[in-house]
Amino acid sequence: MDGRVALITGGEGSVGAATARALVREGARVLLAGLSATGLAAVDRELGASRSAWVVTDVTDASQVRRAVQHCLAAFGRLDVVFANAGVTGVIAPVADYPEQEWDRVLAVHVRGAFLTCKYAVPVLSDGGSVIINSSVVGLTADPGICAYATAKHAQVGLMRTLAKEVAPRAIRVNTLHPGPIDNAFQHGIEVAATGLPPDRAAAAFDAMIPLRRHATPGEIAAAVLFLAGPESTFITGATIPVDGGMSV
Repeated sequence: MDGRVALITGGEGSVGAATARALVREGARVLLAGLSATGLAAVDRELGASRSAWVVTDVTDASQVRRAVQHCLAAFGRLDVVFANAGVTGVIAPVADYPEQEWDRVLAVHVRGAFLTCKYAVPVLSDGGSVIINSSVVGLTADPGICAYATAKHAQVGLMRTLAKEVAPRAIRVNTLHPGPIDNAFQHGIEVAATGLPPDRAAAAFDAMIPLRRHATPGEIAAAVLFLAGPESTFITGATIPVDGGMSV
C-alpha cells in the first residue's frame, strides 16, 4: 500500500481505527472522517501526523462529504481507497411499531451516507482504486426487529453492484463487506437492546448463534478491508464478502 491514500468514514470507531492502523502499517496514508473531533484526533495522534489527517464529517450532509474528499486531496494529493464505514444502530421494534423518524435516520446514515461518499469520491479516485462499503451480515440475512438496519444494509449491496459496473472500465473495484458480531461497544449495544440481557449474557447469547462461537475483533474486519484495498484482490468486484464466523451460511 506504499503511496496509496485512503478515506475512511466512521474513522473514530473501532473498525475505522483498526482499518486505519492496518493501512498505515502497510505504507498508506489515511484521511479519517467522522462525527467526533475528540475521537478522530486521538486516532490521528496514534497514527502520526505524516500518515494521517482528519475532518469532522456528517456523511448525510453532501457539503461535508464533498469537503472531506477535498481535504483528503489537499492533504495527500490523491485518493486510492474509500472505506464507507459510518453507521448507526437504530432501535429494535416490529415493522408495525417502528418509529418513522428512526427509520429515516438509519437509512440516511447508511444509505445516503454511503451514496454521498461514493458520489464525491469516485470522480477523483485513482484508476485501479478500490471502494469498500461496510454492510453487515444482516445485509445478507435479517432478523425480527431490525427492519431499518437490515433494509439499509441490503440497500448498500444494490449501490455497490450498480457502482461496480459503472466504474469497471477504470479498473476500480467496488465490494461490500458483511461483518458478523464484532467485539465493540456498537455491537454490544445492539445485543443488549435485542435480548434485554446484561452485556455479558447478551454477548454469550450471540456467541451461541455464531458457528465459530465468538465475536470478531475489529482487527479481523480491518484485515478484510486491507485485502480488498490491496493488490491481492484486483479481480474481485461486485462481491458480497462475509466476515461473519459462518452466520450467513
